[in-house]
Amino acid sequence: MFLIIIGIIGVIWFLLPFFSHFILNIGNITGIAVCGLIALAGVFRRPVRVVAAKLWQNVPGRIAVVLVCAVLILGVALVIGETACMAVAAGKKPAEDATLVVLGCKVNGESPSLMLQERLEAAYTYLTEHPDAACVVSGGQGSDENISEAECMYRYLTGKGIDPARLYREDRSTSTRENLSFSEKIIEEKGLASPVALVTNEFHEYRAGEVAKALDMDYGAVPASTALYLLPTFYVRELYGILYEWVF
Repeated sequence: MFLIIIGIIGVIWFLLPFFSHFILNIGNITGIAVCGLIALAGVFRRPVRVVAAKLWQNVPGRIAVVLVCAVLILGVALVIGETACMAVAAGKKPAEDATLVVLGCKVNGESPSLMLQERLEAAYTYLTEHPDAACVVSGGQGSDENISEAECMYRYLTGKGIDPARLYREDRSTSTRENLSFSEKIIEEKGLASPVALVTNEFHEYRAGEVAKALDMDYGAVPASTALYLLPTFYVRELYGILYEWVF
């Protein structure tokens, strides 16, 4: 019964982004599939045990069971390792009065998406606590966006009272690597503080930090808190992203 309850709760949790924002990606597809299997394992617990017992009675069956268990253990170890990397990266403290680099995210028309708004709130908090810090808002314009992500972020922060003179727009980038590479050029051209603080959602700080490291940037993290009902979906998607970076 416990597995059934956990599986059903998980399926509902991963479905929430779809029902609330029509978000369907590899993160919640994977979550729905895994949680569905957990629920089914609870429903068919006895038949599964019987099949496993029969398989264990012969050598090929034992090999199959061992291989399945090995894959599961490897998968769990991989998830734990990636999660640890995310947690360590999100906890990397920035230098005092570092230059913020806010990484872009989807804009709905001319308004920030929820995830972009979360990043902007984290940036706003840092900027109000560090009045001497400058900020680069970084993000180009997608085909389904009416303005660039940089412009959207600029309007949001100035609308909350941040001095426009502290903000610099980088509006050409289309990826995290371009976000940081183009922002680094602005920082150098404007003579801004070279230690940077990466503003992105907590689960994304690790990959963003790896890009910054590759560009020889001195960086820290200002993580944005992701809405609880969205976090599992984007956390799982990020697991795939990190694995891809490690392999390729």
